[in-house]
Amino acid sequence: MAEHYDAVIVGAGPAGLAAAEAALVRGARVAWIDAQPTPGGQVWRKDVEHGWPRRAQRVIQHVLHHPNATWMPQTQVVAAGHDELLLQDASRAWRATYGALILATGARELLLPFPGWTLPGVTGAGGLQALAKQGWPLAGRRVVIAGSGPLLLAAAATAKRHGARVLGIYEQASEATVQRFARNLWRWPGKALQAALLRIQLAGIPYRCGSIVTRAIGNDALQLIEVDGPHGVERIECDQLAVGYGLVPNVELAQMLGCTMKYEGAHPRVDVDGMQRTSVANVYAAGELCGIGGRDSAWLEGRIAGMGATGAAIDASLLRKQRHARSFAAALREHFTLDPYIYDLAEPSTLICRCEDVTLQALDHYDDARSAKLATRCGMGACQGRVCGTVLAELGRFPRSGQRPPLFPARLSTLGDIDSLCENQGSSS
Repeated sequence: MAEHYDAVIVGAGPAGLAAAEAALVRGARVAWIDAQPTPGGQVWRKDVEHGWPRRAQRVIQHVLHHPNATWMPQTQVVAAGHDELLLQDASRAWRATYGALILATGARELLLPFPGWTLPGVTGAGGLQALAKQGWPLAGRRVVIAGSGPLLLAAAATAKRHGARVLGIYEQASEATVQRFARNLWRWPGKALQAALLRIQLAGIPYRCGSIVTRAIGNDALQLIEVDGPHGVERIECDQLAVGYGLVPNVELAQMLGCTMKYEGAHPRVDVDGMQRTSVANVYAAGELCGIGGRDSAWLEGRIAGMGATGAAIDASLLRKQRHARSFAAALREHFTLDPYIYDLAEPSTLICRCEDVTLQALDHYDDARSAKLATRCGMGACQGRVCGTVLAELGRFPRSGQRPPLFPARLSTLGDIDSLCENQGSSS
């Protein structure tokens, strides 16, 4: 017997929080799902030392303790059918039906390969933040932050707050481009203030533009890196390297539901109208899976989706704010376009699929993801192609193949329910 809710919200970051709050105001019975043990998403992840950010604390506590809200932590959507989801947590699998479904599944980091990128001690920039907030020891460790975009500053600030010695921040965009972006921040006063506060926190830490990490070197763990910058190649001894080249929307659940996609570069995003409605009836989407837009955009879109899903009228001023927030995302894409040099760093022997130990040269003779998977097992590991498939799409090798259930690794007892769920949708897995 499925549990029924007026609205089911998948994702507990800013978009999911705003959607839940808006739906609860309308008296809806809301199920609130996230794979993490605590709400907040990646942006507002609870820090073991510092708790939640002040702004997030109020909303999280309000939603967590609301009588009409059912919080489902450490829960994943394994498969989706018509108005029904198959869910799994650590102890059981069950079904949930809904009047409206709000997708707030966020994004993941774009990781691009270079020699040594799989060494212990090398992570994504956002990955370093997550590890630090969960209590991974950074005190006294020599850390280098590299890649592209404002996330680098946030990652460096988090590392410093947790006791790391941040040796430098290396941005791939040119100094002229970064300065041009900074001069335009007056259009978004909140973003300008965030940037200013971060730069104050990071005073004294070198910030180098036009610089790209080309190699990580070490035996059993990271020992030093090579950075190619305006003045040639620099070798830096360090204990931790965090490299992030932006974010990629998590659209797998939306694809399984049949939502129409649009593409930004090599990666799909969910196509929504001005009310955050997808092409599928009663399914809404908000935040990063609609295109990388940042926390403010996600919050506003989540609120719009929560109101729309419960029949509330949406004020025109809220829609104007959302459009303005989205314009910041366009500015980010314009100013932090990746240097093509980054795509040529991987050598033939560089691992692309880290789960199955598949090198770049092992993929040379395949033109599509399915053929490569069948011959090499590329994409068949625990991440189910989320890392290597995204890498290969970004490198222009081939796009990721279509999405089939299960969305995440599932127990055998859970898998038995997938066929009947898909049959209810009128398709077969």
